[in-house]
Amino acid sequence: MISVLDIIEDTMVDGPGFRTTIYCAGCPNACSGCHNPQSWDITAGHEMSTEDIMKIIKADPYANVTFSGGDPMFQPEGFAELAEAIRKETNKTIWCFSGFTYEHLIKDKRQRKLLELVDVLVDGPFVKALRDEDLVFRGSSNQRIINVKKSLQEGKIVLQELDI
Repeated sequence: MISVLDIIEDTMVDGPGFRTTIYCAGCPNACSGCHNPQSWDITAGHEMSTEDIMKIIKADPYANVTFSGGDPMFQPEGFAELAEAIRKETNKTIWCFSGFTYEHLIKDKRQRKLLELVDVLVDGPFVKALRDEDLVFRGSSNQRIINVKKSLQEGKIVLQELDI
């Protein structure tokens, strides 16, 4: 089960192309200037099963998937189960936004499992002083768009190339 605030279909702001974005509840980072502070409280969401979320994801065969929040890494078991179902039942790519850094996530066993199942991670907390409205798919210049598979293979961070 995942505590979900909302699911937005056919969005184009949470990664390239049309995406189905699962906005979860719960975030321990509480970044100053966060555009979604109502997501910090995990009890603000409603519980949804992987099966129910998958029905929505599979309803649009052309939209890829984004996990956002809140912070999906605050609910790593639920999102790992969902990512496994996406991998098993679809050809969709998965982007994940997290206030945690890649370096932190690879050291935490529960979060690393989810990390290994996503294609792209947008990492790092939002830093109000580094806000840049010209950035694509992130709010502040400290945040990175990371190709997770290549980073794990090479043992170092590899940034995702974007065709926009």
